Formats: sequence, structure tokens, C-alpha cells
Amino acid sequence: MKSEREKMLAGEIYNCADTDLLNSWHRAKQLQVEYNNMSTTDYVKMSVLLDELIGSRGDNVTIAAPFFVDYGEHIILGDNVEINMNCVFLDCNYITIGDYSGIGPGVHIYTVGHPINPSERLSAHSTFWNSFTAPVSIGRNVWIGGGAIILPGVNIGDGATIGAGSVVTSSIPANCLAVGNPCRVIKELVSSD
Repeated sequence: MKSEREKMLAGEIYNCADTDLLNSWHRAKQLQVEYNNMSTTDYVKMSVLLDELIGSRGDNVTIAAPFFVDYGEHIILGDNVEINMNCVFLDCNYITIGDYSGIGPGVHIYTVGHPINPSERLSAHSTFWNSFTAPVSIGRNVWIGGGAIILPGVNIGDGATIGAGSVVTSSIPANCLAVGNPCRVIKELVSSD
């Protein structure tokens, strides 16, 4: 029988009130409070906290506080990634961001959703709504403009640029500019690779 964590990562309906998941959630909340309230000049402590908070990160990763996560442990960052302030990463599944990518201020990345049908949202076993997940993958050398929202299951190709305030509801190919709500490709870009 699958654990609730295994169901969550498999994209199946799972119980958010599971003890193991709640313990991980509370741990992440404590770590993010510490991170968000520390001196921005204490690079050593910031680095230690990030190593505890997120799944993995490459070299030269910058995350400006405040930064908000669900679990943190499902966030995988490449080298030279910059994440600006006020970002929200609901990492109930994996969020992967490639090398040299930038995330603007106030960007929200969601890997979790709820059934559309109201009768399917409520759970007989929990005070939380039924939930499901899908991973989000952001390629190499991608720029996500401030205030963008990226929904579960979206893949953004290498070299793409997502305009500020866009709502990304479906995957975006490599080397293009995409904007709007819903986000759509409006221009192909020349690859620098």
C-alpha cells in the first residue's frame, strides 16, 4: 500500500493531513521563518538554512527573502539560479529549475491542485480538501517575469521568457517569448547556445 507521500508524488489524490506530510510541512515553515528573518549579510547561515530547506541547489544560487514553500525538499535548482523576493513555491511535487535561470519577484509556482467538481474536493478522512499534484520543470536560461503564476504540470523549455503577470496553464516550448492569461507564445527567440 502506498504512503500518502508516495501518492502525492505520483499525482494521485492524497491526504494532506497525513502525519508524515504535516511534520515535513511544519519543519519547512520553521526553516523559512528563520531564513526570512535573518540578516541578508550572514551568507554562511543563509547557505546552511537553504541546504536544510530545499532539496538541492547548484553553485551561485541566490534566493531573496521572503521566500515561501510547502515542503522545500522537492525544489531542485541548477547553477547560477536567481530567485527574487516574495516568491511562493508550492512544492507538493518536484519543481526543477535549470542553470542560469531567473525568477522575478512575486512569482508563484504551483505543483498542487484540487478537483474542479466541488463534490470531489471534500474528503471524508481529512479537514483538508482532496489534492493532486504534477511536477513543474523550468529549463536552462529561462526568465520568468515578476508576478507570473505557473500551474501544475507545466514544462518551460530552455531559453524561454515568460512575461510579467502571465498565468502559465500549459507547457511553453524552448526559445520563445510567451505572455498573457492564459500565457501564449507570441515570438520565437534566437538561441544563444
